[in-house]
Amino acid sequence: MGNMKIKAKVKGDTLKCKVQAKHIMLPYDAAKKKGVDANFIIQITAKVGDRVVYEASTSQFLSKNPIFKFEAKSEGLKKGDKLEMSWTDLSGKTVTEDKKIKGLK
Repeated sequence: MGNMKIKAKVKGDTLKCKVQAKHIMLPYDAAKKKGVDANFIIQITAKVGDRVVYEASTSQFLSKNPIFKFEAKSEGLKKGDKLEMSWTDLSGKTVTEDKKIKGLK
C-alpha cells in the first residue's frame, strides 16, 4: 500500500485531482505531550511531465491524512500521461507516487 491515494481525471478541458496523503501530521503541541519530535507535511507538489500543476506549502494545522483537491487546465495532456505527486515532511522524508490520468484520448 502506498503513502498516497491519487485520483486524476480529465473532464472537458479540466484536469480534476483529489489526493489523500497518508501521514500522522503530528503538530508541535501533541509531539511535546508524547515526548517526540513534531512531524507534518511542509510541501506538496503535483506535476504532469515537467509541468507543475499544483504546489503548496503546508503547516502543522492540517488534519491527519490530509486531502488535497485541485484543478488544472488539461491542454497538452495525452493518453498515458501520469499525475506525479510529491510531499516532503518536517523530518526531511520525501514521498513521490504517480497515477495514470483517466479520461484522456
